[in-house]
Amino acid sequence: MKLVIIEPLGVEDEKLLSMAKHALPESLEIQYYDTRVTDTETLIERGRDADIIAVSNLPLNADVINGCKNLKMLAVAFTGIDHIAMDACRERGITVCNCSGYSNAAVADLVFGMIVALYRNMIACDQAVRNGGTKDGLVGFELEGKKFGVIGTGAIGLRVAAIAQAFGCEVYAYSRTKKDIPGITYVDLDTLLSTCDIVSLHTPLNDSTRGLMGKAQFERMKPNAILINTSRGPVVDSQALADALNNGKIAGAGIDVFEGEPPIAKDHPLLNAKNTVITPHVAFATKEALVKRAVIVFDNIVKWLNGTPQNVMK
Repeated sequence: MKLVIIEPLGVEDEKLLSMAKHALPESLEIQYYDTRVTDTETLIERGRDADIIAVSNLPLNADVINGCKNLKMLAVAFTGIDHIAMDACRERGITVCNCSGYSNAAVADLVFGMIVALYRNMIACDQAVRNGGTKDGLVGFELEGKKFGVIGTGAIGLRVAAIAQAFGCEVYAYSRTKKDIPGITYVDLDTLLSTCDIVSLHTPLNDSTRGLMGKAQFERMKPNAILINTSRGPVVDSQALADALNNGKIAGAGIDVFEGEPPIAKDHPLLNAKNTVITPHVAFATKEALVKRAVIVFDNIVKWLNGTPQNVMK
């Protein structure tokens, strides 16, 4: 059996390989690539004789999947799998396991970093001080007492909801599956959007969530409301969001994800939208989270080798 770690996983090389050595059976051959490439031919060459491939958010299309003739298991060091050609994996009976849970704390931290940055005008305050200014025009808002909407109440959404409660917010939720959580009021999407001062997105990307937030949804939001998206870029219509921000339909946005991975085109509508905090798909990326992720990757591989696979994606 051969494992190919086809791209860096965000942990220092020596530490990652040490973790692999201690977690995985000695009989498993390990090939590690410390560079990230995207062309199909090179990816096929890297994975040609692999039984198992570990990958982060590097897109693996059907040609790559089918070009790796021995592939039996994909250990995806990520929560989402929309960058993987799942149809090709299903056709070949390849087991795909993700790393759900590794970034719960990291993503939630960034959500509130963005909210505080927007509510307290932190970017403008920084510039004011550097340019000899004062707080004039920069008086902000408190989180306490605000109506906080969470769209998608999986593990990350629920962590965000719990932190919002700690800040003294009144929490509302919209999700495919309702859960009996003290302090969370489940409502329909229209009610959440028209009620909440803060709306935070935590849905996966699928046919039902693609374009979930568009022009009609932004028009239902309060003019003083802010939107936070740390889920997936295509859940939001970027042009509609930029229009809503520039036309004063909503007050601000924190955006970590886009239609594709950064770098983002210079003419992307959100780069010139008012009152935004924009980050380069970094919500999951903390030192602690990346180590947690590697632990789950290797545990997924061990469980699969033992015939008891976990975190299996369909």
